[in-house]
Amino acid sequence: MDPAPQAVGADGPTGVRSARLIARLDVKGANLIKGIHLEGLRVIGDPQTYATRYYEQGADELLYIDIVASLYGRNSLGDIVSRATRDVFVPLTVGGGLRSVDDVRAMLRAGADKVAINTAAIRRPELVTEIAERFGSQCMVLGIEAKRSSAGRWEAFTDNGREFTGLDVVEWARRGAELGAGEILLTSVDQEGTRKGMDISLIEAVSKVVSIPVIASGGVGSPQHVLDAFAHGADAIAMADMLHYNRTTLDAVRDVAHVAGLNVRRLPGTAA
Repeated sequence: MDPAPQAVGADGPTGVRSARLIARLDVKGANLIKGIHLEGLRVIGDPQTYATRYYEQGADELLYIDIVASLYGRNSLGDIVSRATRDVFVPLTVGGGLRSVDDVRAMLRAGADKVAINTAAIRRPELVTEIAERFGSQCMVLGIEAKRSSAGRWEAFTDNGREFTGLDVVEWARRGAELGAGEILLTSVDQEGTRKGMDISLIEAVSKVVSIPVIASGGVGSPQHVLDAFAHGADAIAMADMLHYNRTTLDAVRDVAHVAGLNVRRLPGTAA
């Protein structure tokens, strides 16, 4: 087993980098859904119910992805995000179908704090810079859907893992950071929904070439998988299946991370 990971993420008040725990909510229409390898989608329930639950469990952030938005050329999350802000008071990142500065502005007005851009950024990379310059780099999250193409190499995909791009993931991550992205949302399509652990080689490869935070997503099946990802360079972990199906809670993950020495946010009423 790897040694206990060191604290990573954005610098905290003590100078020790913090590790963020993020709940991911993939949405289709009005429903929270979940699949495997971003396919075989199953309806889970009302996104608001789950968002409130994860907020109460101490999620550092919530990540909403409209998984069919790019396919249909529209994003339907505005109402869902507006509703969430009534009961949820942590940062919200929203992705899927955002294609312009105007689209981003509308989502921020709905209550989002950050936007994740994948397909539109690949089609027109200068959009990354436009968003960063207009709203700040902290708002611009570069979404990357990665599939392994050969040993130590991954290709970036669009449209919820359906469309090839020919772009090397590591090089695209490096370029995205240079264009002004403030974070990278790195989803392993190969591991997504499998509960078999994250693609730590992918996480490590991307983390080594960028200085901005990397949010790792795809494959979390246990708290140990979270620790493994942090140990290999992730700054934040986005979890879905493990939480949606009540295999564990964010409270339990946070406790394990704290014991392992990670600088996770401690909640009111918990031991220091």
